[in-house]
Amino acid sequence: MENLDQKNIILASQSPRRKELLASLGLNFKVEVRDVEETYPDTMRGAAVALYIATKKAEAFDLKSDKDIVITADTIVSIDDRILGKPADYDDAFNMLKLLSGRRHEVITGVALKTVEKVRSFYEVTAVYFNQLKDEQIKYYIETFNPYDKAGSYGIQEWIGAVAVDHIEGSYTNVMGLPTAKLYKELVKL
Repeated sequence: MENLDQKNIILASQSPRRKELLASLGLNFKVEVRDVEETYPDTMRGAAVALYIATKKAEAFDLKSDKDIVITADTIVSIDDRILGKPADYDDAFNMLKLLSGRRHEVITGVALKTVEKVRSFYEVTAVYFNQLKDEQIKYYIETFNPYDKAGSYGIQEWIGAVAVDHIEGSYTNVMGLPTAKLYKELVKL
């Protein structure tokens, strides 16, 4: 932990969940964001997409000091070889949750750590098993929680996590958007 206290850690994310998760590690950091188009080649799938976008976000930073570390992340939901990003609107959110209902999907977060010398990236995959959801439950969730800023149209820490998630295999914090245990291990390695 000592070597991390001497670093200028920058979280390149506006996500309140990522801020909260990084703070839970006891690290001092500031938030700084660059505008990056979150697009990727059509041929990419799964973890490659999350890593590609996280790395793209990291490369938008021009670091001057060897004390600087930028942390970027991108979370996607994958089902049937299809990537579910953030929903465009109500119908998109409804259709995503309908697709996830009663099924297993994967939440993949790509993380990039940028220093003056290099960009180091890794990813975490968590399998999430949803219970069958009724249309009324999906409507209630969307109307009450407005999950338009979340990949796959849901936040596991919200009402839907308590109702829809039967179980997960892997990191809970990864499903929230930042695999904290793996991130901490990688930061210490730096």
